Amino acid sequence: MSCFHRRYTNEEENRKRRFSSCWLAIAEATSVTSSRRVWGLTTETAAVFRVQPRIHISTGVSEEMNNNGNKRAPTTATQRLKQDYLRIKKDPVPYICAEPLPSNILEWHYVVRGPEKTPYEGGYYHGKLIFPREFPFKPPSIYMITPNGRFKCNTRLCLSITDFHPDTWNPAWSVSTILTGLLSFMVEKGPTLGSIETSDYTKRQLSAQSLAFNLKDKVFCELFPDVVDEMKQKQKAQEELSARTQPLPLPDVVPDGDPQHAHYGLPALNGGPVPLGGANPAPGLQQANRNHGLLGGALANLFVIVGFAAFAYTVKYVLRSIAQE
Repeated sequence: MSCFHRRYTNEEENRKRRFSSCWLAIAEATSVTSSRRVWGLTTETAAVFRVQPRIHISTGVSEEMNNNGNKRAPTTATQRLKQDYLRIKKDPVPYICAEPLPSNILEWHYVVRGPEKTPYEGGYYHGKLIFPREFPFKPPSIYMITPNGRFKCNTRLCLSITDFHPDTWNPAWSVSTILTGLLSFMVEKGPTLGSIETSDYTKRQLSAQSLAFNLKDKVFCELFPDVVDEMKQKQKAQEELSARTQPLPLPDVVPDGDPQHAHYGLPALNGGPVPLGGANPAPGLQQANRNHGLLGGALANLFVIVGFAAFAYTVKYVLRSIAQE
């Protein structure tokens, strides 16, 4: 081997060593990994670039797979939703409470209490929020589960705070902001995709039926035990009130002496006679009632006779006046 060729070979090996060292330093500084081998690197250097969990430089969110094969909620969405949960517990939204599923923080369930002086007063309306993995950079989906007369059940609602309008979404909006906007739109009457039109009477009927409907929902009962106790107490109070205020049938005055109805001409209440004393009618009272009936009949006949006489006199007077003319 010539000196020139030997010197060229040594320079090439030195160049490869410097190149390998440079890439190794970059890999250690940035933690960037790759499943491919770099051409020209030694085996020890290329081992550094084996497969590692993929990392997004823009979000810093790992996409590792869990034991069930499903992707975990991204760290950014998880941290933001945890912050919103603490905020909503510290400063609750009026008329609304919300809880995430213990098994999936991206799915929240909420309960709206019907505000006063609205057709929804006294009602409890259950729904859910489905957050995307990119939250808070993308808006959630909103569903209503309890029949309410305002929105369709189990249907995505088209609001400016939902995934129907990602162009109007603001990442600064929290779960509290979303639920407040939902309640504001619920008490209004503006149409949208997923809304329905019903009368106020129908809304009040559904409000009264919402208690029994929600108590049949297993997820609702597990997430909102305090609301369930509140609803059961309210339902019990309504049942007691309705039992105390049952209307009585109107009494009907029945003829005298009818053995199937009341005695002495008194009204029969609840289908049974109401005697004044013992089981047998008093003879004096029975005679008095009979005389009262005869007197009333005589007066009625007298009024008929007097009226007929007056009519006859009037006709006679008219005929006499015509004859004189």
